[in-house]
Amino acid sequence: MPRPAQTPPSIEFDAESSQLRLRGDWTLDQALDVGRALGDAPADASGIDAREVTRLDSLGVLQLLRFARRRDLDFETVAFRDDHRALVCAIEDVADDRPKRKREYGVAAALARLGYAVHDNWKEFLALVAFFGETLVKLLRLFKEPTRFRPTATVHHMEQVGLDAVPLVALLCFLVGSVVAFLGSNILRDFGATIFVVELVSIAFLREFGVLLTAIILAGRTASAFTAQIGAMVSREEVDAIRTLGMDPIDLLVIPRMLALLVMLPLLTFVAMIFGLLGGLTVGAYGLDIPPQQYLARMQDTMELRHFIVGLVKAPVFALVIALVGCLEGLQVEGTAQSVGERTTSSVVQAISMVIILDAFFAIWFMEVGL
Repeated sequence: MPRPAQTPPSIEFDAESSQLRLRGDWTLDQALDVGRALGDAPADASGIDAREVTRLDSLGVLQLLRFARRRDLDFETVAFRDDHRALVCAIEDVADDRPKRKREYGVAAALARLGYAVHDNWKEFLALVAFFGETLVKLLRLFKEPTRFRPTATVHHMEQVGLDAVPLVALLCFLVGSVVAFLGSNILRDFGATIFVVELVSIAFLREFGVLLTAIILAGRTASAFTAQIGAMVSREEVDAIRTLGMDPIDLLVIPRMLALLVMLPLLTFVAMIFGLLGGLTVGAYGLDIPPQQYLARMQDTMELRHFIVGLVKAPVFALVIALVGCLEGLQVEGTAQSVGERTTSSVVQAISMVIILDAFFAIWFMEVGL
């Protein structure tokens, strides 16, 4: 069957309307003529009329799209025939799916990446503040509508967050307490003040290390679990199903996890303090020749209740931050496995960073008020 006769592409400029009127075949067979016609087009054109184009394929659409971008013309205003509109829409949707450009190096590129990172982090912070406000409002709503509370889910998460983490928290804090005692004794031995290891370990764990180590462990262990669990539900459209059933994902997924962490993190902090002090006691008894009775008597004489309160006050704040970050990142998953992994990594980094930053602010504030 003979191929139909082809008409070379052509462009006419209508001076009255500043429109480029396209005619002929804008197809792959006419690629060279298409390029020459667009190259010779007047520079003062403000629009394109392609309704008189006889045949059009993907090459013609792409050439017109790139031409419009080079001339700063709105491609949405280009007039096409109705039977060409579906092809144009399909090509326009995939026109930007190109390989990413290689990473640029240099001072300007580094400053640009820094600016984008600061902007993204600021948006994440605003999203976290907004999410905290939404969660707080719906938490207070439980007093008015107590049937929304999920006690079974809360107890389940308390077991996962708290009881399952006790062996890890106890072991790590015991070892860190031992290390702090060893390092402190090496310095204090030169001054004949080895006995002050008691104060070093006790103050360090009661004020800082107990709550900080616990929060960091849970930020890595629990925040990532929250993000992965909720993110998997988002990717499987279970969260959309919850909304379709008329239920609130905040009530079902966020509040039980947040309440569980608010209850269990202070308890785990207390466990961390106890085992940190036991680590120091063990080193003092077997490595520094300080009898346990003397170690405990020294600790009872020198320790004050305010050190314990300072450490314990931080625990609910850290718990709130870890829970909110983990749940928010999970709800922001976009539905792919890659997004789940990226959000899980982001939740761990954000949670640990915010815990350390808040601990620094707490330390400065308590120092200024004399606690």
